[in-house]
Amino acid sequence: MLFSRSVPLGLVFAAVANAQNTQLPSVSDSRTTISGTGGITEGTLPTGDYLSYTSTSTREISSPISTLYATSTISSRSTTRTTSIATATLLGIGTPLIGGNDTATSTNSSSTTNSQTLLLGSVRATTSLNGTSNSTASSTSSLPQATNTTPCNNYAEFCSRKYSNITEVAAHNSPFVLKSNAAANQALGVTSQLNDGIRLLQGQMHFVGDIPHFCHSSCDILDAGPITDYLTEVNTWVESHPYDIVTILLGNGNYSLVNKYIPFIEESGLVNHAYIPPKVPMAKDDWPTLASMILSGQRVVFFLDYDTNQTSFPWLLDEFSQAWETPFDPTNRSFPCSVQRPPGLSVADAQNRIYLMNHNLNYDINLLGNSLLVPNIPLLNITNNVTGDGSLGVSTQECTEQWGAPPKFLNVDYYNVGKGSVFEVAAKYNNVTYNRKCCGLPASAGVRIGGSSLPFVAALVVGLLVML
Repeated sequence: MLFSRSVPLGLVFAAVANAQNTQLPSVSDSRTTISGTGGITEGTLPTGDYLSYTSTSTREISSPISTLYATSTISSRSTTRTTSIATATLLGIGTPLIGGNDTATSTNSSSTTNSQTLLLGSVRATTSLNGTSNSTASSTSSLPQATNTTPCNNYAEFCSRKYSNITEVAAHNSPFVLKSNAAANQALGVTSQLNDGIRLLQGQMHFVGDIPHFCHSSCDILDAGPITDYLTEVNTWVESHPYDIVTILLGNGNYSLVNKYIPFIEESGLVNHAYIPPKVPMAKDDWPTLASMILSGQRVVFFLDYDTNQTSFPWLLDEFSQAWETPFDPTNRSFPCSVQRPPGLSVADAQNRIYLMNHNLNYDINLLGNSLLVPNIPLLNITNNVTGDGSLGVSTQECTEQWGAPPKFLNVDYYNVGKGSVFEVAAKYNNVTYNRKCCGLPASAGVRIGGSSLPFVAALVVGLLVML
């Protein structure tokens, strides 16, 4: 069925959002488009070029951290403690790095003092890697090791763990926060997301003129603005949280040449903190510990899904040669844990990589003979729950049993629904306890959750189209 007038995309998506009558902005599938004649078409699974490597390339890395003998003196009340650390690195909040024979003395006379030793380990000044070796930390000190009390990514236990051995919550389409727009995926802005514990930020990029924006398939549906604005906000957070590792997964929506994005990413300042791997591609066991990433100042891991170039831009990692994903935009509440991207990956290769579990449930609505995917808002409390059929907890357990290890990332919509349940699931598979408060204030108010059913959305949108 065709119409003589083009349908305003914002009006249609606002109708879908309001018809669901929810406290959160409703969400559409990131691949939904509306044609100029009023018909709705559903795009196919993103399928850019997949990179493959027949061998592993390595590079020589040098650490900027001094690892010479260090002595620190810490005073508290009437006692003074002197700690000598041989070939180790001492890093503290409000205290400088101590190198050589320098001595740091504190004369704090208050009744309580903060722990001065935050991260302790030896990062060798120069590390040379070959095809099979990994960068490892070792200490020649025979002195007792200090106890770390500073959390890395919210848990002190994570500091000594490898990046690949920690399950974290991902914000599916993190930048897409817009009131009453059915193409939104999150209720809270990126600063709130990071404050609450989100550690992977994912978003799809498209060009508006010569400037890349974060948009769903068409920027006419939802335009979250230039990528530099969003990434600059992330950089502000990163620079004020020196003990946190953040991963950013960028979607190359137009399959554009990677060099077109680079100046806009660099302008944000985040590249100053970008992780550069010692080898390409990185297998699961090749990843460093969080502590070593923090001490080296490389705390932001960038991935691009398609058409990156790690030779020219070693900090922008190719996603699908080093990670894999479960089915994209699922509508099946069973959430199968099969490998969808990259296609044809063997079981052995899949087990040797980190993986992302897509757990954002969509609802398929038929409009005028065409398919439209929107998030299944009424089931969010179940989808994001710890237990129950179709829950994040059950899906994570099934993936763990199937692959012998939990997912690296749990990719969810509206992570705040469930008041922290998504973080509780991650904590369970990290063998830690989640006891933080969740979640931040909305970036913009949405409509209330109520009794309108999803099938009503179709009738409402059809009515709008006929009226137009």
